[in-house]
Amino acid sequence: MTSFDRRELGKLFGASGAALFAGSLPVFAKASQVRNVDEAPRFGAYPFALGVASGEPAADGFVIWTRLVTLPLDPHGGIDRKPMYVSWEVASDERFTRVVRSGRTLAAPELAHAVHVEVDGLSPDRHYWYRFMIAGETSPVGRSRTTPTIGARCDHARFVAAGCQAFSGHFTAWRYIAEEELDFVFHYGDYIYEGAGNGTWNPATPANGSRVVHGPELYSLDDYRVRYAEYKADPDLQAAHAAHPFFVSFDDHEVDNNWAAGLDENDTPSEVFAVRRAGAFQAYYENMPLRRRSIPGWDGMRMYRRAQYGDLLNAFVLDTRQYRSKLAYLGRASPLGPEVYDQTRTMLGDVQEAWLFDGLTQSQTRWNLLAHQVLMMGILDRRPDDGVLVSSMDKWPAYMHSRRRLLDHIDRHCPGNVVSVTGDAHVHMAGDLLQDEGDGKVIASEFLATSITSGGDGTGDATPRVIDTMQRHPELKAMTDQRGYLRCDLTHERWQGDLMVVDKVRQPGGVLSRHSRFVTEPGHPGLRTA
Repeated sequence: MTSFDRRELGKLFGASGAALFAGSLPVFAKASQVRNVDEAPRFGAYPFALGVASGEPAADGFVIWTRLVTLPLDPHGGIDRKPMYVSWEVASDERFTRVVRSGRTLAAPELAHAVHVEVDGLSPDRHYWYRFMIAGETSPVGRSRTTPTIGARCDHARFVAAGCQAFSGHFTAWRYIAEEELDFVFHYGDYIYEGAGNGTWNPATPANGSRVVHGPELYSLDDYRVRYAEYKADPDLQAAHAAHPFFVSFDDHEVDNNWAAGLDENDTPSEVFAVRRAGAFQAYYENMPLRRRSIPGWDGMRMYRRAQYGDLLNAFVLDTRQYRSKLAYLGRASPLGPEVYDQTRTMLGDVQEAWLFDGLTQSQTRWNLLAHQVLMMGILDRRPDDGVLVSSMDKWPAYMHSRRRLLDHIDRHCPGNVVSVTGDAHVHMAGDLLQDEGDGKVIASEFLATSITSGGDGTGDATPRVIDTMQRHPELKAMTDQRGYLRCDLTHERWQGDLMVVDKVRQPGGVLSRHSRFVTEPGHPGLRTA
């Protein structure tokens, strides 16, 4: 076995985790069965301090989320450790004069009083507004949107991809995203950073501010809960969540840097790391607008899934963390040696790969989106000390057998309508996907979205690294290390990608601009400048 997958975890922890993973156990008991509910909760402060969010949109509904918190830096949010009811409403207008769905749901201390309501029975392809109420308090109002009916004519879709949001700068880009008119946001991961060195940004300090570390590296469930509260208290991030439905996906820093399946980067015994990972997964679920099918068990979370926008787009949200093989060459940037080409090594695992291949083969939409975490393009960096060309062992080119299989499948079954959207590298990239052992044929295209804050302000595209990389890789059409996000506009005639950048994040008030724009047309893989 090349990776520590869910079957191995099942051996360690028994069948209960596998049952949770399969969704065969109920997440909550019925309200009538809960006998210790606090029917009259009282709060010392506003309980919706972390805002609201929606996600996982479908044609008939979406998930709405909040978490009761009065003290963000308390692991339990300052809330009495009792279950309590939260009321909710969904309306077809912003003033809530036409409430179309309502109810109440249990906020349980076992899940840090997080609320996940799976709203259904709504009309397709339209906006709705939602809010929560408890103890005389009302949450901020959020806006979400349903998808078009599967197979229905859909002429246009627009989404943003963003992530890597260390508190090393201001979340200015999220405020701009909140102001966009979008169908959804894809958060590719690194929602938080787990390390002691990744402190929180103090916006009250003058000039460039300073780091404020509220604790050491994260290991326990309580640790992760506090870090999420620190991040989610940011008003710009809250604004983006309240404005659009999200599809979220974790990368490595939600757990530990460069973790892979059941292994961390320090070779901690797998059964010990599993405890840390379980706490990290629970905190992630508690803080994200996810459906109950993603509630974690000891063997992990079901995070790969698909969403369809009429006849225009099939979006495949991939999980490149839980099922991958251990990083080659101890995870260090290295030349592409024999271990990289080992045919027993996998990025997606057998089950997820089969699910993806089957979905791509059967897809009848104009476009197919691969929404995932790490770069597929075979971009090499020059090692500073000796000039040797190396690749990160955390990306797809370090799992070459998996990369070859996926590109070959795309080439044979759905040529000309697949676009890969990724992140993680703290740079914008736009380019084409070529088979490493082929004749230079363009198989698909890829956009890599830069970070929200990670890496600081950046210096643009005139750095020696960018110039050298662009010269060596003609398939790479653009690259810049500024912060920002990727915006994609889709029609039946073309896919347009805009690399949006913010001029500064170390200080507030960054200005948004478009670095470059590229398009690709169905049946003609490859990006061209627009």
